[in-house]
Amino acid sequence: MRLNMRHMQKNQHGMIVQVKAEGELGRRIRDMGLVPGTEIKVQGRAPLKDPVALRVRGFTLTLRNREADFIDVEVDG
Repeated sequence: MRLNMRHMQKNQHGMIVQVKAEGELGRRIRDMGLVPGTEIKVQGRAPLKDPVALRVRGFTLTLRNREADFIDVEVDG
């Protein structure tokens, strides 16, 4: 099932299939290692649901929902 990263739940796994951002934002997202084919896991969200904490390639990073809106993920199950 394909989801926008913003809509993933805590502890949900998936693989990035598309980064729709272009320009500086797209480059910034890709520089963080968020490229198609990358496995991710949502570790948690802040109390107001923004930002989201992700586990990517053995490290943890946080991403704003407005940035997650540009990333599509194929989730397990």
